Amino acid sequence: MKAYELLYFVAPSADDASRAAAAKRIETTITEGKGTLDKVEEWGRRKLAYEINNLTEGDYILVDFHADPAEVAELDRVLRINDVVVRHMIVKRTDRE
Repeated sequence: MKAYELLYFVAPSADDASRAAAAKRIETTITEGKGTLDKVEEWGRRKLAYEINNLTEGDYILVDFHADPAEVAELDRVLRINDVVVRHMIVKRTDRE
């Protein structure tokens, strides 16, 4: 398994239940693919560099995990169809193999 890092943000207007549901969906997608969740950090509300969908701020969450490369594609698909997640980025971490 390879080490990955996922950074995503949700709109500040999203309620806690929808944020928790999105986080749970991400966690189950990783674990169903035989991956492991290493660390989840909530960075809190940050100002965006530029306006996205009429938003100037977002609540950021950083997820460190290990997974097979094929399962990362499924995670990317899940994040794209999730309405709560505004933007996301998955990066392979070569320093944490």
